[in-house]
Amino acid sequence: MDVDPTVPVVKNLLLLDSEGKRIAVKYFAPEWSTVAAQANFEKSVFSKTSRTNARGEAEITMFDDVIVVYKFIGDLMFYVTGSQDENELILYNVLGGFFESISLLLRGAVEKKTVLENLDLALLAMDEILDGGLILETDPTTIASRVAMRGAESDVPLSEQTFSQALASAKEQLARSLLK
Repeated sequence: MDVDPTVPVVKNLLLLDSEGKRIAVKYFAPEWSTVAAQANFEKSVFSKTSRTNARGEAEITMFDDVIVVYKFIGDLMFYVTGSQDENELILYNVLGGFFESISLLLRGAVEKKTVLENLDLALLAMDEILDGGLILETDPTTIASRVAMRGAESDVPLSEQTFSQALASAKEQLARSLLK
């Protein structure tokens, strides 16, 4: 992917549990193209950050020539990674949008059990925030409403709908055709 160097790019978005096990992850960088490389990165970033106190505010650290912005809530660990020359504030906003949208979608019950029960919402939120590493949205209210399909209008052309809106339209049309 050939991207303008002035456009911020995220290398990965991770949601791990308190033991460093993956819950939901998205990788966009070629250096983590294999599951083994991803598992090694997750293990090493967890071991580096798990002893820090990133419970209140997000922390920023340099690790293996990448910037890692992370925050721990209960038994969950949220991570956003960018290249070493990426703007930390942009990565911080991506992390904030990710965490806050998950919090809105789960009605404040941000814990491993609730996330696993609603894994589809977490994955859709990740898709609404990033596409191929490019940042689409960081506003948590907008992300949560798109994921929850609130405000989806049926007269919006298919080419302009988000995936969740298109899926909702398809379900609605199928239901109508079955009821006829």
